[in-house]
Amino acid sequence: MNVKGKHIGFGLTGSHCTYGDVYPQIERLINEGAKVTPFVTHTVAKTDTRFGEGADWLQKIEDVTGIKPIDSIVDAEPFGPKTPLDCMVIAPLTGNSISKFANAMTDSPVLMAAKATMRNVCPVVLAISTNDGLGLNGVNIMRLLSTKNVYFVPFGQDDHVKKQNSLVAHMAYVVETIEAALEGQQLQPVLRMYDSH
Repeated sequence: MNVKGKHIGFGLTGSHCTYGDVYPQIERLINEGAKVTPFVTHTVAKTDTRFGEGADWLQKIEDVTGIKPIDSIVDAEPFGPKTPLDCMVIAPLTGNSISKFANAMTDSPVLMAAKATMRNVCPVVLAISTNDGLGLNGVNIMRLLSTKNVYFVPFGQDDHVKKQNSLVAHMAYVVETIEAALEGQQLQPVLRMYDSH
């Protein structure tokens, strides 16, 4: 199934260093005919001069989608009953938000949109970016991997020498993972070698 005509929610959490890899996936969804509604956590709007300011990313996302990013829980909640999404994507999904999502904590617009989408029995696609995926957050990732209607963008260790517990999704597979999830399938293989060069 392709994404043409689908309403895709696209949530960004605070892994600022991956936005450069994520943004082209939003463009690709738009180019392939999807309607994309962006959702952001509060950390996205904060300044981080190493990877560009959050406000710059918000503007770029608004420009490409034509929709102002949803940045409050109150504004995210209607995407359950009133304005259902065909699929909710979270890319990047930080370790902090992985932990919260796996334990049913809904304290951000992104997690509220994911919860609302699951309530509608529609797919939620996760593209992880966490320094403790093979550490304390491993149990949360395993819980989500076994949760109905939750699908993962294939991921791997991004630096097994300097950051042995770190896991990052292959963002180039976001659209393919969405397409598979809309068919009720997990894109395989989930675990892949990560080429960071």
